[in-house]
This record gives sequence, structure tokens and C-alpha cells, in this order.
Amino acid sequence: MKWLSFTSLALIAPSYALIRFPCAQLVVDRLDPLVNPGLVPSPHLHQIVGGNSFNATMDPAKDMPGESTCTTCQFSEDFSNYWTAVLYFKARNGTYKRVPQYPNSGFDGVNAGMTVYYMQDGLYNFQQTSKVTAFKPGFRMYIGDVNARSREEVERFRQLTYTCLQDINTRDPQILDFPKEPCPAGIMTALRFPTCWDGKNLDSADHMSHMSYPESGTFETGGPCPASHPVRVGQLFYEVLWDTRQFNNKDEWPEDGSQPFVWSFGDSTGYGNHGDYLFGWKGDALQRALDSPCYINCPTLKTQSVQAMNSCKKDRVVTQDNLDDWVDTLPGGMVAGM
Repeated sequence: MKWLSFTSLALIAPSYALIRFPCAQLVVDRLDPLVNPGLVPSPHLHQIVGGNSFNATMDPAKDMPGESTCTTCQFSEDFSNYWTAVLYFKARNGTYKRVPQYPNSGFDGVNAGMTVYYMQDGLYNFQQTSKVTAFKPGFRMYIGDVNARSREEVERFRQLTYTCLQDINTRDPQILDFPKEPCPAGIMTALRFPTCWDGKNLDSADHMSHMSYPESGTFETGGPCPASHPVRVGQLFYEVLWDTRQFNNKDEWPEDGSQPFVWSFGDSTGYGNHGDYLFGWKGDALQRALDSPCYINCPTLKTQSVQAMNSCKKDRVVTQDNLDDWVDTLPGGMVAGM
């Protein structure tokens, strides 16, 4: 599918709710309060964005907007937390280096982090007219399987993908595993969350069962929600741009010709791609935006400057991990192939 710049889309699209915004890096740390609440350190490293009330426990009753004093997201009423694992490069000599992130198209100056979308309809549906329900305080969810190591295992999750960027605007083809060749402008990971809620539970034991995909078709095609999960929510969607350009010399890649990238939990296939979400918007801000004439930008929401986003930081809790230099193992003693 041909990718249009978002400036172009805004010029041709009616004013309905598709919100796209950057969130700068809050912290890179070995914490995971959704899957491993209270465990310090958590098994693997994450990159986290959003409100600075983030901690190792994140009790469901926590008042995230009330306890946060800043957010790394452009919309300053969004104190949610969004996170993914961290990408590493494994050199031919067996050492590892963390891959830096860089800002998406249109967001120059933002410090790393990710791009977040909330949509009423599919990304390329310029009408965006479907009614969707915003998430509620205490809501949280997870997508993906950290243990997936095959195409069959990851295919049960719709649209956890990679794009080998030819330039910053490349969006296709989207594949399910790591690219096999050097990517001129880096690698983009995309994570789309399920869009049908059971209407009752803010979480579930696996952090997924309270959510479902449409009964038939997809969110993009307007597929109906199943009776078990009748409430249609907005499409939450992350894009993370990994700046792999410094690692494009194939003389540094494995001698067997295999691709060299590995997730911070040891997955070198890419099939273990996953993401976490804790809702933390202030008051009715998200529902108000989804019900308002918003397209990319949203005049009903308060925004903040790039400088303010970048200045919102959180100190690392797990300080023994060397995140900047070449290392012999991944944080927590993980190694490629786990």
C-alpha cells in the first residue's frame, strides 16, 4: 500500500478521530509491572514511555493522572504507560549492543520513544466515523507472546509486524519476523492491539482474555465484535523506529549469513514481539477526543512542546545493567536463541 505523508492525509481527510502522537523516552529499565508486578528486576529490559508515576507495581487502583507530575507524550492529558522490549544487535564476535530508537516522520527532536495511535477505523480509512469506546481507569492489556518462536505461534496475533525501512516513510511490506537484509533507514516494529472488549473486566489473568479480535474480518474491514466481547474500542497501535543503520555492515553479521538482531529477552526470530499498555488518560480526555473532530492533531486535547516531552524523565531502578556499551550478555543474563 502506498504511504502518504501525514501532512497530505490531513489535507484530504474529513475531521474525525484518528490521533497520532509521539511519546519520548521515559526510561529504559528492567521493570514490567503488568506481567511481573513488584518483581525488581524483571526478567528482561523494556523501553517505557508516558506518565512519570510509572513504577514496579502499578496497582490497578493507582491514580496515574493524579500521581504523575509530567508525561513524555505530546498530549499532556495522557499519563498512560506504553512499553515494549528493547532491540539489540549481536555482532559476529558474540557481543551485544543496544539499538537506539529515533523519532518518527513529523516528530523531529523527540527523544527516542514511540509513536502512538488511537483510531476509530483502519489507518487508511480517511472517514474515521465508527463509534468507539475509550478505555476506563484501571484498564490494562498485553499483546503478543514472549515465548513465540514460530510463524504459527505469532499468527494468532493480528498485525505484530516489522518493516525494513528504505526511508522514514516506508510502511510496506510488513513481515512477521526480523528482516534478513540490512535496512537503509532502520527497522520499524508495529503493534496493533485487539479492539473488542468484554465490557466488564479491566484486566484478566493473561492480560489478554478480556479483549478479542473481531468475530470475522478485521478492525480495518469493520468486522463485528463477538458476543462475548461486544464493546468496540479504539484501535491502539504502536510504531517504534529502531536505528539499525550503524549495524548494516554485513562483515559484522553472523558468519552463517543469518540476521543479527535479537530482542532483550533472547528472541532472535522476531516472533516474540510484544507490547504492554496501562490506561492513564486524565478524566474523559480520550473519549472526548474519540468523539471529536480530530485527525492526527486534536484541538480538544492539551498539547505540550517537544522540550517538555523530552524533559520528563524517570531514574532507572535497576542500575546494574550496562545499557550503553558492548556487553557479553543481554541484561539479566539473557542470550540470543533463548
